[in-house]
Amino acid sequence: MKLSNYNGNPYIGVYCVANEFFSLIPFDSSKSLEQDIEEALGVQVERCSIAGTNILGSLVAMNSYGAVVTNMASQEEIKAISKRIPVYRIEDKLNATGNNILVNDNAALVHPEIGKKVLKKIEKVLQVEVVQGVLAGHKTVGSVCIATNKGVLCHPNTRKEELEMIRSLFKVPASIGTLNYGAPIVRACLVANSRGAAVGYKSTPIELGRVEDALGLI
Repeated sequence: MKLSNYNGNPYIGVYCVANEFFSLIPFDSSKSLEQDIEEALGVQVERCSIAGTNILGSLVAMNSYGAVVTNMASQEEIKAISKRIPVYRIEDKLNATGNNILVNDNAALVHPEIGKKVLKKIEKVLQVEVVQGVLAGHKTVGSVCIATNKGVLCHPNTRKEELEMIRSLFKVPASIGTLNYGAPIVRACLVANSRGAAVGYKSTPIELGRVEDALGLI
């Protein structure tokens, strides 16, 4: 695990996203962030933009099999990612896919108002079971939790029955926590896969311990 930042900002999960094999980071990321992600997650790093912006973590959801990106992404941006994995540009008004889709290699939980036809396309590109739901009172399930192939770290207000649902759906342990000194929107605060995590530098030792426990990084 590495403490890191995006140009001084501890909310690195807003800007970066990763799967088991590679991570996407903004063009203007520091070399130190690139190195932190490479070393902590054991992945290659690709620099890119999505919809001409740097908020890749909010606009991309991906696992080892595919990626779902905002419908504002350009063909050139999609082409860069599709060299790695299949890409689906979502056909829905709820297009901040990183915020709206929680996914690992076993399952995906998505915003409850995403259209049914779109769900089938998400299922096809990510190659997992797709379920709609709400966590901790939030429809933006991808922003309040992070899922890897070893565990799920959830918003601190996630209820017991919701944690049980997550464990059953994603087939990994799930627990609650905060990051960046009490921030409940945990996905915004880190980038992670089954091998490691790069975490916002304001996170406390207790919070880091919960990440290690939740994501099986000990």
